[in-house]
Order: sequence, then C-alpha cells, then structure tokens
Amino acid sequence: MRPNRSITISLPEDMAELVQKKVASGEFADESEVVAEGLRYLADHDAGIESWLRDEVVPTVTAHDPSKAIPINEVRRRINAHMDARDRDTRLPE
Repeated sequence: MRPNRSITISLPEDMAELVQKKVASGEFADESEVVAEGLRYLADHDAGIESWLRDEVVPTVTAHDPSKAIPINEVRRRINAHMDARDRDTRLPE
C-alpha cells in the first residue's frame, strides 16, 4: 500500500454533493477514495490521449506523405468518434 498524504481541496457545491452521495451509497468508504478514483480516471484518460497521439498521430505526421492527407472534416469526425468511444468505455459507474 502506498503512503497517503493529506491535502485540503475545495469543490463546487455540486461536486461536493456527488462525493457525499458516492460515500453514502456505500460505493466508496470515504471521500478520499472518491477523489482518488476520479484522479485515476483522469490519469487513464490522459494516458489514452498520449498513446493515441504517439501511436497514430505522430507516425502520420512524420511520414510527410501527401497521399495520406485526410480532409479536416474527416479528422474532426474521427477525433469526436474516438473521444466518444473512449468516454463510453472509461466512464465511472453512476
């Protein structure tokens, strides 16, 4: 088990209520677990974006092959589809 460090945070009222509801439902033992789970989600989200950029975007850009150019509307569609799918797959249970 990793050592814990105490910090003090302020949350908007709606987020504080959500934290309290998660604890009250028994889904989490305490407020710290709720915040830690949210931070794990954020870290996974960021790692997914980094991986996508590294594995898909950078190789395409560095190839400099004009025949691989994708119209901007298609790029936007793909990005939105990717983000929607990722959000569906990694959404915290309610």
